[in-house]
Amino acid sequence: MDINTEFPQEVIEKAYEAIELARKTGKIKKGTNEATKAAERGNAKLIVVAKDTTPKEIIMHIPMLCEEKNILCVIVPSREDLGAAAGLNIPTSSVAILQEGEAKEAIKFIAQRVRGE
Repeated sequence: MDINTEFPQEVIEKAYEAIELARKTGKIKKGTNEATKAAERGNAKLIVVAKDTTPKEIIMHIPMLCEEKNILCVIVPSREDLGAAAGLNIPTSSVAILQEGEAKEAIKFIAQRVRGE
């Protein structure tokens, strides 16, 4: 998977929903550095990356790292929407869900669509 992978709209919407739920009931990390650390440690349940990040080099490593660590990764179109889902007033490039809280079902849905689990 790379940064240009297209995801179905339903998966993108579920990714935003999962972040909102995990923000309220679980634990998330915001920003590319935090998401990268979570992926390297292998303790992220889901990492969401915004496709409109510039320069692309900032986030290009994340999908490959997720694949290597067997972490679910979704690419969404907008930093703006990703930041809003994470409860930020500014756009963000990446968000990692560390504890899913009530987002368990949403993450399961994404896994089924993305991996066919």
